[in-house]
Amino acid sequence: MSAVSSYSVSRVIRFDPLAGPGTDNPQVSVLMLTCNRPQFLNRAIQSVIDQNFEDWELIVVHDGPNKQTVAVMKKWVERDSRIRYYHREHGGNIANACNYGLSHARGEYIAILDDDDFWAANDKLTKQVEFLDDNPGYAGCGAGMTLIDDHSNDLMSYLKPEQDEDIKKRALWANPMAHSTTMFRRAAGKAIGFYDESLAGFQDWDLWLRLGRVGKLYNFPEVFTRYTLWSGGGSFQQQRRNALSALKIVLRHRNEYAGFTGAFAFVMLHFAYAHLPSVVRKSSFSFLSRLKKTLFAGRTRPVGRASEPDPATTVG
Repeated sequence: MSAVSSYSVSRVIRFDPLAGPGTDNPQVSVLMLTCNRPQFLNRAIQSVIDQNFEDWELIVVHDGPNKQTVAVMKKWVERDSRIRYYHREHGGNIANACNYGLSHARGEYIAILDDDDFWAANDKLTKQVEFLDDNPGYAGCGAGMTLIDDHSNDLMSYLKPEQDEDIKKRALWANPMAHSTTMFRRAAGKAIGFYDESLAGFQDWDLWLRLGRVGKLYNFPEVFTRYTLWSGGGSFQQQRRNALSALKIVLRHRNEYAGFTGAFAFVMLHFAYAHLPSVVRKSSFSFLSRLKKTLFAGRTRPVGRASEPDPATTVG
């Protein structure tokens, strides 16, 4: 039996719900980090407000002194009591900010949304809560994305591998779960220690590889999120740190997932690319990012068909 299938069979754990403080705990805690991108915040938060599932809290962790972000968040907190805002003048890395936000979470399930992305499907939370309620052996689930530029123009849409076995076959090559589409059990996250603060980048990829070792994973065959691909995003700004983290992650999980040799060669190419001159990387970043997502997606779709779900399939 392969490393992939052994985890999907022998290490699936049933997680009981976590009880948080108080008696009015929401079922879902939505975690959003923000730093210096106030121009996208309203769009992201509105996409949470627009969900037809209403039993949520939104935890916004703001690192840094950006006054415009403070002003935007003050209005949202006054408007909706489900929004909880935490401002840290001097924060840590992404993993530290995530763990800080999660220390305040009360929900049974954790949903992730980056501040420069937004949810395109208003039943996203409903579908994921129902799935995790009905499938206790699953640690978390995600879906596909539509990539947009910073002017909201659609670039491409793609789906991630759907079933647990297929997800884990590709897990060492690239993150098999699109983070802003995902939801996971807080109990499962707590069991693995949430995000690894020692990693300088790709902390979400490492999180999902560790979650995949204690439970099964699933991706809905439809698009839930629009993901902003731009040179001001963290993916471009942290390329060298991400490349080094990718090497550490592939080496860390090499005995747990299939395909180590090819995955290691691929991250070495990524590491070399990250050390090219900035002007070269900036001119090629969008194209190569889309190419990578195409290579490791379950399927891609023409722009304009992002919200059309595929025919229903049986969860394995």
